[in-house]
Amino acid sequence: MADNIIQFKKNENMIIPDEPVIPYIKGDGIGPEIWDAAQKVVNKSIIFTYNGKKNIQWLEIPGGEKSYKATGEYLPQESIDAIKKYSIAVKGPLATPVGGGIRSLNVHLRQTFDLYANIRPIEYIDFVPSPMKHPEKIKMVIFRENTEDVYSGIEWEAGTKEASEIISFIRKKTGKALPKDSGIGIKPISEGNSKRLVARAISYAIEKKLSSVTLMHKGNIMKYTEGAFRKWGYEIAKELFNENTITEKDLIEQYQGNCPENKIIIKDRIADMLFQDVLIKPEEYHVIAAPNLNGDYLSDALAAQVGGLGLAPGANLGYENAIFEPVHGTAPSIAGKNLANPGSLILTCAMMLDFIGWVDSAQKIRSAIQHTIKNKTVTEDLAMQMKGAKKLGCKEFADAIIANIK
Repeated sequence: MADNIIQFKKNENMIIPDEPVIPYIKGDGIGPEIWDAAQKVVNKSIIFTYNGKKNIQWLEIPGGEKSYKATGEYLPQESIDAIKKYSIAVKGPLATPVGGGIRSLNVHLRQTFDLYANIRPIEYIDFVPSPMKHPEKIKMVIFRENTEDVYSGIEWEAGTKEASEIISFIRKKTGKALPKDSGIGIKPISEGNSKRLVARAISYAIEKKLSSVTLMHKGNIMKYTEGAFRKWGYEIAKELFNENTITEKDLIEQYQGNCPENKIIIKDRIADMLFQDVLIKPEEYHVIAAPNLNGDYLSDALAAQVGGLGLAPGANLGYENAIFEPVHGTAPSIAGKNLANPGSLILTCAMMLDFIGWVDSAQKIRSAIQHTIKNKTVTEDLAMQMKGAKKLGCKEFADAIIANIK
């Protein structure tokens, strides 16, 4: 299979064979059923688009609860090795293990492969029910730092010796007396990780000819973490993209509010202000770069504005590996009942096709989903919000999408 390995290295052009091997993990809960649905749709779009000249060789690798029952490991080394070897993988939602061991499989994968950029495009699909008056104005891409912040997993339970030691240390160094029954968590935000995330967001905006990149932060309160994220974001824009970018201050003082052609505006917004702005004037935001927790909050809130997590795709990108995954969780209450919406995973696979350059196939998938929704043939989560809709199961919704691939 050596000739079927995607070559993906930092600062090198990606080399994509016509029949790449792409590992996948079906996932837990609704994972297996939405994976089967998504795989059918993707395979059909590739066949229809490339007429046998391109094909994906899917390689299932173990992971999650199914793997634990079979091997005693939630993420066996063979799966890590396969992702490393083949560079790109797709996964369904994975449950967080109960008790000891890996804190979160999703976080573990991101940190293992240094997948520092979590990318979540949020765009309204015509005819999807939305609580917004003008959901069509929402077209944003969230670049969420993926490796640190409170997701670093450094914390101590209230009442433990370790928590008490940290509380004593803080009192000694700052004079601040924390309640003795406090749980303690650490929030690291570093210059290097912040700058590479913002650099990737700006590069994306340049490539896609988008007009702004917004730095989301709560730097007015957390001055040396999120405030530093803001500062470092502006610094990297000037260091690497000075010819392509201007600040809002530049826009007003040098250009009288008229952005020059081929320039991207770098701006920043305090987190709570940004949550308001994406509701009342979403058209002003295009690419948003955020620390880990803020990016998680904002992307889920935006997904709710355009139809919910059932249609929210995501990707985790590093320098040499990429793992594509839907935004939603395992939804165990509906697992195995053919009720789940596979749209998020299908659109996630479309993101993967875009990433490897198979853009025509990805676009056929998106168009087919839009046409299927327009026909009001949808899964239960959407049917409940659409008058006169025909409710389909997970499998049947995938079949309807396939029938609409043109």
